[in-house]
Amino acid sequence: MPIHVIGAVALVFVFVVGTIRPVNIGALALVATFLIGTLVAGESAEDVLAGFPADVFVLLVGVTYLFGLAAANGTIEWIIDRAMLVFGDRPALVPWLLFGFSAVPTLLGALGPAGVAMLAPLCLRLAERYGLSRRMSALMVMHGSCLGNFSPLNGLAIIVQKAAQANGLSVSSAALFFGNAAYNLGLAVVIYAFFGGRRLLRERRVLRATAAVGAGGGPATGGASPASAPADGAAEERPVRALRADQAATILVMVGVAVGALAFEIEIGFLALTSAVVLHTVFPSRFTGADKKIVWSVVLLICGITSLVEAMEHWGTVEVLGNGIAGLGAPLLTAFLLCLVGAVTSAFGSSVGLLGVLIPLAAPFFAAGDVRVAPLIVALTICATVVDAMPFSSVGALTLATAPEAERPSLFRFMLGWGFAMAVTAPVITWSVLVLPGTA
Repeated sequence: MPIHVIGAVALVFVFVVGTIRPVNIGALALVATFLIGTLVAGESAEDVLAGFPADVFVLLVGVTYLFGLAAANGTIEWIIDRAMLVFGDRPALVPWLLFGFSAVPTLLGALGPAGVAMLAPLCLRLAERYGLSRRMSALMVMHGSCLGNFSPLNGLAIIVQKAAQANGLSVSSAALFFGNAAYNLGLAVVIYAFFGGRRLLRERRVLRATAAVGAGGGPATGGASPASAPADGAAEERPVRALRADQAATILVMVGVAVGALAFEIEIGFLALTSAVVLHTVFPSRFTGADKKIVWSVVLLICGITSLVEAMEHWGTVEVLGNGIAGLGAPLLTAFLLCLVGAVTSAFGSSVGLLGVLIPLAAPFFAAGDVRVAPLIVALTICATVVDAMPFSSVGALTLATAPEAERPSLFRFMLGWGFAMAVTAPVITWSVLVLPGTA
């Protein structure tokens, strides 16, 4: 049996066993990677571990450690209290604020994980205080980050442009950016409508009507529903607490990490880890037990799955699939299958790496001239990045890590289902809207 088939079967097996048994999927994936690599591919243990995502490991450990410190000494609560004083009683607006805030770093050039690493813990804690659905707030953060993925300032756009130019192809920066932005904005409307936004709007209207009746001298019903007011009391009722020295230092460190990663492109994982270690050393009594907030189960999950998928790419599985699809001879079917492979593969691997592989693989197909180049490249980029809401991507993993431990399994299952839905619907929608009209 070819190693490509064995790898695919192993990936399915890992998910099935990890779903029906209380075994971490990442641990199963690491074992599968080792067994296939040594017994089938004939590789050494060192070769097998070459695909281990050390950068993702440091990113997850460093960021969750730093924000664990900020949670332990009350800094996050202090920031959220101030944010609620600014936003006031506007819960229906908060999901859109989360979406907009999350888009800013990627629009300005940061890769998705860097922006989400700094914003997700604050955004999701703010949403929790407003009593918003964790599912809606998590999706708004992730797809807000995806909106700016192909900004002309973003590294992903540069990678796609260079890969296209290297193969004699061209696609405009505007088409890349606006196509991807429109898709994620459309998803945000769907998320808002189906995961609690309509309820927030209805309750807001009821509160306004009640206030109007009260102002006119009629009976008024006091209080707000849990979804239309902060879960643990109105913001104005919370006492204004003074900022302690350790909290001020934590805020300065968090701002420094954000500036260093976003403005100076310093590796955010090591920057966050170094900052956390220094903070913990200087104020040890304020951070008791904070290192236990590192989400090791998520770290193992992501690193294990990524190792297996990277190994499959190393063994040529993606290239075999791409070459097989490109040689089908049916242009529209080929275009659709390329989008589907891009979505499914990127759901478990690196979007950046995959885009660098798919465009060269599709170059001979583009040369035939049966399908327009720019729309298909835009479709491929959307399919390869919209699945970043999967819990196995860096963006998804960082978002999942912010959830309380008791809620993490249910959020993981939801994100997994949403990610698979994106992997199926994105190729269908982008193929129908972008690729098909160009061949009519």
